[in-house]
Amino acid sequence: MTGETRSNAMQLFAVPPSGPRALSTAVSGGTVHDLLERLPGGVYSALRTFRHECFLWLEEHLARTERSMRGLGWNKELDRERLLSALDATVRDYPLDDARVRFDVLEHEHELDGVRADLFIALSPFVAVPEAFLREGVALDFAPHLRRDSPRIKTTAFVLARKPFPIGSQQRYEHLLLDEQQRVLECSSSNVAFVRGSELITAGDGVLEGITLAVLLHLAPKLGLTVVHRRLPLAELETLDEAFLSSSARGPVPVVRIGERVIGTGRVGPRVRALTEAYYALAASDARPARRR
Repeated sequence: MTGETRSNAMQLFAVPPSGPRALSTAVSGGTVHDLLERLPGGVYSALRTFRHECFLWLEEHLARTERSMRGLGWNKELDRERLLSALDATVRDYPLDDARVRFDVLEHEHELDGVRADLFIALSPFVAVPEAFLREGVALDFAPHLRRDSPRIKTTAFVLARKPFPIGSQQRYEHLLLDEQQRVLECSSSNVAFVRGSELITAGDGVLEGITLAVLLHLAPKLGLTVVHRRLPLAELETLDEAFLSSSARGPVPVVRIGERVIGTGRVGPRVRALTEAYYALAASDARPARRR
């Protein structure tokens, strides 16, 4: 990557009705989340591109955004045409192979760098999960007092609330959220699911609607797995065979330890490997540009 390409890899756009307007980026590193911290609270979706300009299940991201807007009681509709056109234009011009993407929708217009808009898009370099993490698995810690006030509404406020819980190292890749009965909900920036025998267990309620988790649940029956929606008590972690977390920016990531508890054999198991392979095969065949040409 050249110095000029590197300097252009963090991109922020306001999207008024006239189309995307490039804004100054206040950070030289970080991710899309850092770029959008200057905005007031709104709803958002974070995802990644495949093959430079394609998205997987983008329609589901838009539908979840609309449900979040309705859940907050906003008296406005998502301008899908404006958003899709802006996503298509910005990722096509992005200088790297793939990007992390986040779009924010605000209830009211906000002025940033002299441009007023209620829709903003940020792009940052897509960084794949390290091969060692996928091969060996990762460990999770706990965030016992962190919870979403409205789990079905994907708000930017929670991005700030989870910031004190660092993520990304193999030994503390994410933080697990629990309910009052010490049952597993989700992670601070991803969903989590478990495999026991032929069952794939995930909370189902009280958690964010994860798009990548929905993709994996869609694939599970084809791999001989029965989906079970149930909040798993911590005491049952030692009875599990495998576990994984999922997010749209990272895909499925195998989990081999939670706190001091080892999951299964402590190694990445065959069911999670099969789900991971099926996910990327689906992305290769089904990811599409935001706008068809």
